Amino acid sequence: MSEPVPAASTSGAGEGEQLWFLGTLATIRVAGPATAGRFALIEFLFPRHASPPLHTHPQDESYIVLEGRLTVQAGGQRFRLEAGAAGVVPMGVAHTFRVDSETARVLVLSTPAGLERMIRDGSIPAGAPTLPPSDTPRPTPEQLESIFRAHGQVNLGPPLTPGD
Repeated sequence: MSEPVPAASTSGAGEGEQLWFLGTLATIRVAGPATAGRFALIEFLFPRHASPPLHTHPQDESYIVLEGRLTVQAGGQRFRLEAGAAGVVPMGVAHTFRVDSETARVLVLSTPAGLERMIRDGSIPAGAPTLPPSDTPRPTPEQLESIFRAHGQVNLGPPLTPGD
């Protein structure tokens, strides 16, 4: 028996599930169930110098920079992405990035879906469509490691610092 075909869906400007995730605003624009798990689309608002640890996960991760600038480290490559640029990191390639502008607004395509579930597990609902206040609760390092492990993310090294 074949899989049911999902219905067409839309996500208007400012729409989607808004979450405060580790100092960022993550808006899930298209969740995995809307595409039968083929992909998820998440819009992020990142603060200056935001950088995840060097990591891998079981999804391709594509970045489309809407506003701002990123430095991306992927395997042995390092490249800059500015507004209007796109980059792709295949699953299993160790990568990180750093925000080099005051803020950056970036669409992240997770192929297949999955990153949005990890983000939900490590977030709280956003109280406003802004970066979270500095006192916003975050998972403990132990909880965060458990969340990453549950979703197949393997942290391999430190984030990029402003001097990197």
